[in-house]
Amino acid sequence: MTTLPAGPASSPVVQLLYWVYRPIPFMEDCARRFGDVFTVRFPANPPFVFFSHPDAIREIFTADPDRLRAGEANRPLLRLLGDHSLLVLDGARHLAERRLLMPPFHGERMQAYGAIMRDVADRTIDAWPLGEPFPIHPHMQALTLDVIMRTVFGVAEGPTFTRLRARLTRLLAMTGSRFAPLVLLPFLQVDLGLFSPWGWLVRIARDVDEILFAEIRRRRAEGGAGRDDVLSMLIEARYDDGTAMTDQELRDEMLTLLLAGHETTATSLAWVFHRVLERPDVLEKLRTEVRDAAGDGPLELRHVAELEYLDATIKETARLTPILPIVARRLEEPASIGGHELPAGVVAVPCIYLAHHRHDVWAESERIHYVTERAWQAAGQNDDVELARQLAQGAKLDPTRAAEELASEIINFHPRV
Repeated sequence: MTTLPAGPASSPVVQLLYWVYRPIPFMEDCARRFGDVFTVRFPANPPFVFFSHPDAIREIFTADPDRLRAGEANRPLLRLLGDHSLLVLDGARHLAERRLLMPPFHGERMQAYGAIMRDVADRTIDAWPLGEPFPIHPHMQALTLDVIMRTVFGVAEGPTFTRLRARLTRLLAMTGSRFAPLVLLPFLQVDLGLFSPWGWLVRIARDVDEILFAEIRRRRAEGGAGRDDVLSMLIEARYDDGTAMTDQELRDEMLTLLLAGHETTATSLAWVFHRVLERPDVLEKLRTEVRDAAGDGPLELRHVAELEYLDATIKETARLTPILPIVARRLEEPASIGGHELPAGVVAVPCIYLAHHRHDVWAESERIHYVTERAWQAAGQNDDVELARQLAQGAKLDPTRAAEELASEIINFHPRV
């Protein structure tokens, strides 16, 4: 019988509570006690084996995806996102869905999205209070949701925008709450009406679905000519066999793009502001860089490539506070990872947070390193640092999108918050 790496001796229920309410201290404590590899257990789930050494993480990310399955590891999301969500698919279905989803995020499409991001950021700044402190995170949430509404859903101002925005805000508040990890546990996904968190979530999701399906039907009837939002392009897209996406497939991917892209980007932007506001000298360098690139004119997407210092700041913030502390792969068959023999069914967990805070990779790993992009790339000559740099870019946060939004804010920003 295979022996799993050591881990906490407390009951799975206690470990779950630590994970839900104190995830970072819990991981740090496990790393101190057990080293680079440790096993965590949650109720009604297979064992989770955490890895933080770069070599082991590289093995996981370069392994055959049919043997280490990301979609299987994300199955707790299935009842919320749906059977067709890219996040819960593996193999041929995953590749087919990904091929359909990628074109809207390339080339000229991103140019149009960049202008929307800049305009939304400008309006957000204009609404900030003057002369008084205010929390930045809610403003970043509102900004990111408005960008997604326009670029992904293709919904502009009007009754549909107002209704959909209100219902999505309720859904995001629920999925972003401290109870969300508990709600995603299969054995707690019991609908007891308004008396259970899952019951609340189901009803909010139904409200969102009602509007989404109506919008999909309307968009199909009108056609996608002249539109460049993601929903319209996916309606027109075709699989290799010539078939179109069904309404349910469209709904699942729209909800996936929303939940995968909203809170992750909003929180990342808020963390960048938190870090930058600690350093007035860094803020001034960023504002100078943006002005040098854009001059007196409006910021354009083509300017983003020139913002090396801003790009490095975003990436370094993502290293310290990654948008996801972990990702997961479920083993379809026994595998050797980092010198440990693991049985089928175990979930291998590359721990992004712990990898980013390794003292043997990052000198003064808890302090933000403000470096130029060239210095960041030079650091990549070290394989371990290069892997951490790639992880710091994040599985969900698009650095170009973040840079577009941040640059627009920074050029108008004064340290008044």
